[in-house]
Amino acid sequence: MAIDVKELMAKVGKIRILTNRLIDDQLSGDYHSTFKGQGVEFDEVRPYVAGDDVRSIDWNVTARTGTPYIKRFSEERELTVLFLVDVSGSQAYGSATRSKAELSAEVASLLALTAIRNQDKIGLVLFSDKIVKYIPPRKGRQSVMRLVREVLAAEDDATGGTDIAGALKFLNGVQKRRAVVFLVSDFLSAGYEKELRVTARHHDVIAITVSDPAESELPLAGLAELEDPETGELLLVDTADAGVRRAFADAARKEVEERDRFLARNGIDNVPVATDKPYIQSIRALFKRRASKR
Repeated sequence: MAIDVKELMAKVGKIRILTNRLIDDQLSGDYHSTFKGQGVEFDEVRPYVAGDDVRSIDWNVTARTGTPYIKRFSEERELTVLFLVDVSGSQAYGSATRSKAELSAEVASLLALTAIRNQDKIGLVLFSDKIVKYIPPRKGRQSVMRLVREVLAAEDDATGGTDIAGALKFLNGVQKRRAVVFLVSDFLSAGYEKELRVTARHHDVIAITVSDPAESELPLAGLAELEDPETGELLLVDTADAGVRRAFADAARKEVEERDRFLARNGIDNVPVATDKPYIQSIRALFKRRASKR
């Protein structure tokens, strides 16, 4: 069933207000210094002064004027920022105040608004076990609001598994020029490692790993029927059994640790966000971490 339009727009408005409040001069400044442009471009010529690099002399202008001039270059600032957002069945889940899909929309909105303030272009790929929607990169605040609308609207119809490898393969096919890629997912997928390594060699990839507290610890609720939101498979579990709860927590922790080690080994920044916690400090930590590397 399609999402109610009024409900959708109310959610979009709420996220817009929230993320606008979170963005400040410091965050925008950190973003600007963290994500550099793709190269340099010609800016202007100016008169040569003692100490300037003679290799920068513009000999054509110097010959015409009889006075030495040098070329000045500035950073080519404009970036292309792409959001690969997981809208599979598991993203509709949330045991806290919001679903993982709503959290994904909030984080993507914050990053997209920050990018737009820095005159960058933003694009979107929504995926589950297939490509749900592709919006080519473009500028403007309307692009941000459309991005949020599409992520939230997809939540209502979220079904199927998570094919991260397929989404990355699609991205590499449509985006030839180097881009900043935010991969927003709960990473409940298998077999994506090779394609992610390939993508990280061509693009600046950042993983936004989305989670919910109930995914790492079973509640004490006696016999409970658990449903896999991606496959629909049902499983009867005795949550009163301490051994069952411990095994569940150990398996969940091992899965997260293996994922995080893989990301670290391949130089991919990891920004963990959870449905029950604020995320702004995680974003700030990403910017500061990358700025210190520079």
